[in-house]
Amino acid sequence: MNDLIVNLSIVFEKPTGISNYITNLLPYLKSLQPTLLTSQTYQDFNCYSIPGDMTPLQGTKGHFRRLLWTQLKLPKIASQLQAKLLFSPQPEAPIFTKTRYIIQVHDLIPLRFPQPNSPLTQYFRYYLPFVLKQAEHIICNSQATAKDIQEYYGIKSSKITPILLAHNSAHFHPNLYRVESEVNYFLYLGRQDPYKNLHRLIQSFAKLIKQKSHLKEYQLWLAGPCDRRFTPTLQTHVQELEITPQVKFLDYVPFADLPNLISGATALVFPSLWEGFGFPVLEAMACGTPVITSNISSLPEVAGDAAILVNPYSIEEITAAMQTIASDSQLRSHLSHLGLQRVKQFSWEKTAKQTIEVLSAYL
Repeated sequence: MNDLIVNLSIVFEKPTGISNYITNLLPYLKSLQPTLLTSQTYQDFNCYSIPGDMTPLQGTKGHFRRLLWTQLKLPKIASQLQAKLLFSPQPEAPIFTKTRYIIQVHDLIPLRFPQPNSPLTQYFRYYLPFVLKQAEHIICNSQATAKDIQEYYGIKSSKITPILLAHNSAHFHPNLYRVESEVNYFLYLGRQDPYKNLHRLIQSFAKLIKQKSHLKEYQLWLAGPCDRRFTPTLQTHVQELEITPQVKFLDYVPFADLPNLISGATALVFPSLWEGFGFPVLEAMACGTPVITSNISSLPEVAGDAAILVNPYSIEEITAAMQTIASDSQLRSHLSHLGLQRVKQFSWEKTAKQTIEVLSAYL
């Protein structure tokens, strides 16, 4: 009998949010002796092999294959393994079956910023309500997401446990030996979806370097996977503002390279319109890099008083924050200190301990 099985069908080699979450959590789950449903190999874990073509790496086809597998194959696997409980680190689980499960909900962005023809929006509207209703319990990564689940789906707060996430402290820390960058740059880190608010960020940066001549040598570096749906319009926007030489599209940056990239920045500017958690904010603070981020959603929960919080809809506020940080070395040093103190409140061990408490209550 396998008391706990963990569904890792979404995990793939180029880790992003959900993959980062479960990869960091897994080592601490060993005490529960789970069986991992996975296409990869994890030492010291009991693994049950599943197909590896069901991840975001395969795009829409991968998602579709995973949803079919979740409904048709996963209940049979759970039954075969005599599992008491399934833990899914994403909001996917078999419905209308006897499979008992706990799921993790990271955000409800497909509902907050719906795209009419998006399969993901349809999933969150018509499929996820059944998943949430049938779940034994729901874990989410912030009070903001917990509130969204209650408001959008009418789920009682007693069925939801918000557990803040963390950063990899062995990887993201102040780089005392870094070579100073030859250029001064503001850094954005993440995807390029519209809700990430990059058009306003680009406008704010253009306003900054055109109005403040002493800052005209600054650059804006956009790190994260280029997306054929969104990148071309962002590049066109940059061209129209006549700031092409000062804006760099870095595409996907390997995990190993992120600390140096973050540490070299004057500040991380992350004016997202909504986040379930916001890993880049925590990672930047851990590197001692000042942060400018939004005053809405989960971002104040992560940043606390260790960042400059702005209205993400206000180009003037974003511009002013960048100008202040670029012009005030004492403020940069102060924010760096505050950020390093703030991140001490977050750890994967703490996240895992709270997660294990929830899972154990249903085993």
